[in-house]
Amino acid sequence: MNWTIWVKGLVAAAISGAAGGVLTAFAAMGIDPQHFNLAGGLHQTLAMAGSAAAISALIGAAGYLKQSPVPNGVAPEAHPPRAEK
Repeated sequence: MNWTIWVKGLVAAAISGAAGGVLTAFAAMGIDPQHFNLAGGLHQTLAMAGSAAAISALIGAAGYLKQSPVPNGVAPEAHPPRAEK
């Protein structure tokens, strides 16, 4: 397995989860606009977005690791060896 592809997949899963967490904060603004808004409740909104993003990123990364665990005992290579011509 190519380590570069594996790491990119792990990062993509974490970013996808984090994006879902940020959307949670926007949903909270629609549900409770008195506490979560972009004016007086900005701190609460950003705190919710950050914590939800972090938790969702961890869940996304864990799901990726379940599907694609760390490759067994193969050292990462910068480039595959080239065939002689």
